[in-house]
Amino acid sequence: MANWVEVCRVGEIEAEDVRRFDHEGRTFAVYRSPDDAYYATDGLCTHEKVHLADGFVMDNIIECPKHNGRFDYRTGAARGAPVCVDLRTYPARIEAGKVLIDLG
Repeated sequence: MANWVEVCRVGEIEAEDVRRFDHEGRTFAVYRSPDDAYYATDGLCTHEKVHLADGFVMDNIIECPKHNGRFDYRTGAARGAPVCVDLRTYPARIEAGKVLIDLG
């Protein structure tokens, strides 16, 4: 069952950037890709639970700020040591100029 939640307005996330979003005791990371698509993942690194929104985004990769582990934020796939557990991803969409994610 879908549970769409508003994160922010479209212009509040720059291209190739990430924004932290906290909701009901959980942390998410919401990304805007270089081609203006939006994606969402769990907000904490699967390695040591560091906030990914403090990390570095390049192309479709988020790099954890603590140990430089990398994930493809489109799929959640772990792409670089020391991370080996994928991130959970969530559908994202734009509606009336707002970024929404489905926490279903």
